[in-house]
Formats: sequence, C-alpha cells, structure tokens
Amino acid sequence: MTSALPFDDFRNLLANLPAADTTAETRVRTLFAKADKPGNSLGRIEDIAAWLAAWSGRAPPAVTRPLMAVFAGNHGVIRQGISPRPVAATANAVELCAAGGAAINQICIANDLGLKVFDLALHIPTADISEDAALDERGCAATMAFGMEAIAGGTDLLCLGDLGVGNSTVAAALFAALFGGRGADWVGPGSGADGAMQARKADVVDAALAFHGGHLGDPLEALRRVGGREFAAIAGAILAARMQKIPVLLDGFAATAAAAVLHAANPTALDHCLLASLSPEPAHARATERLGLRPLLDFGIGHGEGAGAALAAGLVKAAALTSSGMAAAVRG
Repeated sequence: MTSALPFDDFRNLLANLPAADTTAETRVRTLFAKADKPGNSLGRIEDIAAWLAAWSGRAPPAVTRPLMAVFAGNHGVIRQGISPRPVAATANAVELCAAGGAAINQICIANDLGLKVFDLALHIPTADISEDAALDERGCAATMAFGMEAIAGGTDLLCLGDLGVGNSTVAAALFAALFGGRGADWVGPGSGADGAMQARKADVVDAALAFHGGHLGDPLEALRRVGGREFAAIAGAILAARMQKIPVLLDGFAATAAAAVLHAANPTALDHCLLASLSPEPAHARATERLGLRPLLDFGIGHGEGAGAALAAGLVKAAALTSSGMAAAVRG
C-alpha cells in the first residue's frame, strides 16, 4: 500500500499542463495582418493580444473580470537583521490596503481591477531559513492550495503581487537554490538595506544553502525549505490559473522567485505568464532573463503590493480592446 505525499498532486499537475490555444492565437494575428495598418505596426500590443487569445481561448480576446491578488507573509529570518523595516510593517501594509489607502488600491481603481489581499498567518512567521525549513511539506502544500483559491470567484486576467518584510532575502535564497550561485549574487537593497545589511543578507542566504544542502535540487522542496507562505501561495495561484486557462501577470522580485519554482519543475509552466514590471533589485533582470520573461514596464517600481502588475493590466486591457475593435472593422 502506498501513501500519497502532500506535494504529489502538484507534481501531477506540473506534469500535465494544458497547452496554448494556437488556433485562437493565429486568428488574432491574422486579423491584425488584415487590418488597415502597416504590418506589425502595433508591436507588443499585437503580441499581448495574441498571448491573451492563446491562453484564454478567445479570439479576439477580452478582459472583463481582471483580478489583482496580493499575498502577504512573514518570515522568521527577519530576526537576523536583514531588513530595515520591522516585521509589523507587513500587517500595517495589509491594513492600509483594507482601508483603501495603499498605492495598489488607487491603481486598481484607475484600471478597474478587482483586488484581493490575503493575510497568510502573519502572526506566525515561517521558521528561520538559515537554520530550519521555512515550512513542512504539508504546510507548504496547504498554502499552495490556498493560493489556488484566489481564482475561485472567477477572473479572466490574474495579476499577482506580494507583501512581506524580509522577502527579498527569501527570494534571493530561492533563486540561489534554483539557479546556483552564492548569496552575494542574488541579494540587493530590498526595502533600503545599506551595504552592511546587504552583506548580512548574503551571509544568511549562504547559511540557508549550506544548511539545506542536497535537498534543494527538488524545486518544491526548495520552495518549502527556503521559501515562505506568500511564495507558496503565488506558485499555487499561477498553477491554478494555468489549469483554468487564465492569463497571468507577474510582478516583483518575490513573485518572480515563486514562479521560478514552477519553471524549474516544468520549463513550460510559465508560458501563460507575462512579467509586468522589472524591479530595482539588481538580480531581478538576470533572473527574468533565465526564465525567458521580458517586462512590459520598467518604471523602477520596487514598492511591492503588485503595483507594477496593476499598471500593466491597463496595457493588457488596451491590447484586448484594440484587437476586438480592429477585428470588428475587418469583418465589417
């Protein structure tokens, strides 16, 4: 008799990912080619519309129920002095979002996006990754499953962001586990770390890599050992969107690290994703290049909350309307 392990369902999903609807994608590109304009003159707008069609199965595509989902988590490694901000800042940011006063609230209003902010047990930080696993397998799998529920109310464009004091260090540890290198290769200023604090961040990442050693070759093991709750939830949300054929906009250093876990498990796992924004973290550009992700925006936004994804959603909505409006003219 065999007993299923918590990660088994996710491994099965990652081995059986739905493919793009190439017929819908081709139809959108054909309609653009027939429109009364120079060929490919709309550049990436045409590519975005074709991507939307490929991953929604709708040609021309439409975005009528976009959702911004922000996942917030706290990390035990914060006690190592790796952030200039106190751990309470995560809960404060969540409360500001709930009160409607955060940057993400205003951008969602501007672009007519739904907004959900998820408090992932902020009162119980994960274990310190430099001396223990952040989560056990059951807890990590449960958090991934929780993240999958982000799309439960229905959406046709999922935008993902994060909140979490210290999570740039955790993201650096994940990137190092997945891509190789040392802490110094992946850490950056985060929310304002000076040189001495960045050195501590690098040391913490190196300590985590040494402690977890040979267990980091499995991407899901890396996620539970040197990741955190918001990373697990974002990975789950990306995976759920893929299974339901929902296009995804990723934003930020931490969300990209969560996505990298899925990419390491299956190199096609992010085909339904676009990168909204490139953060100021020095290693973010290198990581996105490894993942084959090209940002839609480069505004130097390191604020978190998914602000870049919410801004990019406006571009995606415009691409959908451009495609549908021009298609109607062609048919007319």
